[in-house]
Amino acid sequence: MNITFLGAARNVTGSRFLIEYNGKKFLIDCGLFQERDFQYRNWDDFPVNPAGIDAVLLTHAHIDHCGYLPKLVREGFHGPIYCTLPTADITTISLLDSAKLQKSDAENKKKRHKREGRKGKHPEVPLYTAEDVEKVFSLFKHVRYNQELPLLDDLKAVFYDAGHILGSAMIEIRFKEGGMEKVCVFSGDIGRNNRPILDDPHLFDRADYVVMEATYGDRVHEHKDVSLEKLRNVINETKDRGGNVIIPAFAIERVQEILYYLNQLVRDGDIPPLKTFVDSPMAADVTRVFTKSVDFYDEESLAILRQHQSLFDSSFLRMTKSVEDSKAINDVKEPVIIMAGSGMCTGGRIKHHLVKHISRPENTILFVGYQAYGTLGRQILEKPERVRILGETYPVKARIEVINGFSGHADKEELLEWIGHMSSKPEKIFIVHSEEKTAERFAETLRTEKGFEVIVPQYQQQINIVGDV
Repeated sequence: MNITFLGAARNVTGSRFLIEYNGKKFLIDCGLFQERDFQYRNWDDFPVNPAGIDAVLLTHAHIDHCGYLPKLVREGFHGPIYCTLPTADITTISLLDSAKLQKSDAENKKKRHKREGRKGKHPEVPLYTAEDVEKVFSLFKHVRYNQELPLLDDLKAVFYDAGHILGSAMIEIRFKEGGMEKVCVFSGDIGRNNRPILDDPHLFDRADYVVMEATYGDRVHEHKDVSLEKLRNVINETKDRGGNVIIPAFAIERVQEILYYLNQLVRDGDIPPLKTFVDSPMAADVTRVFTKSVDFYDEESLAILRQHQSLFDSSFLRMTKSVEDSKAINDVKEPVIIMAGSGMCTGGRIKHHLVKHISRPENTILFVGYQAYGTLGRQILEKPERVRILGETYPVKARIEVINGFSGHADKEELLEWIGHMSSKPEKIFIVHSEEKTAERFAETLRTEKGFEVIVPQYQQQINIVGDV
């Protein structure tokens, strides 16, 4: 079996892993590159003929794992896309949102390049359109956790709960080599234990090969109680200054998790019920998917649901859909909380809220998720004196805060616990979905502390996982 690492290799986004086995090709994930330094790869020809790919197996609905699907289909892929039902539902929403954002961003860039008198390149046209997106939907084939999916007579896949976002999966590939069954696990994005709404990530007893994410492979998250205290303090202190809390939030999972915690803090009397705007049509649509997907909740969330009828709705919550509703937020005079996408500030309505609020010292820009290198969110997180947003430069005077404990990714200790659960040592572990320095550090940790053979693959590197590397 060969694996070609077509993305998330020494960088975080663009997850795409090609499996070749007995003349067939299968793609694990099909994501967009989001780091500014790597976005050009989205426009390159796909390294293999999309028409020759037999199936896509999708771990979850984040755009860096599913966002390239419309281009793949437009260029000839016509096989099944296997994923869980919530992943299919949320991917439908996220891809339509992606197409809309790309159209808007391309139009804005074209105008800006014309105004600045310089020639733009491919970003002046969208990577794909809503019409391209709609051609993806008929290809979804729903799978259940823990049930074997036959891909070939001697090639099987099993999806397990990753505990990362609703419907997220780790994918176990079972295949024959020399008459023996071998197991290769693709971790997807590894979630965390004891998180709201979701069950804990699945633990494997054994695997011969592991393709493992290590987004936070060199750091440890804050404890949940510390994160909740920080959230409480940021909200109360910003309110006392008469300012607004602006949260760049991922519409999938992070918005719902923050709403869950805000409800908890209000119920406990730790914060006042400030008007909270979720200024993201996508987040509103995803929240509806969460509301109907109770079969995927953990027991704690089901208990809250039985007592309060909803995990997310509250008297202080406002979901804004239209552009007019979004603009009307600026008319509210009292302090408010505004959550808007995208989570890394790479597009969407958050940019307009940053323009409005980033230069006012009474406001707080609060990051609650990972900010990839080269994104606007990462730039702001580093607290520069000035930052460029929508073609204009603004002074950064608002307070910049970060809460790491709400991350949906396992940290270093949790990653070590996950891989350490296996009763036998994997033959090889491949570290992906991680910035290069972080990947190298975590690989060295696995070598020195666990004695594992670990490879940090290069972009487009092909490896025969059974033979020599």
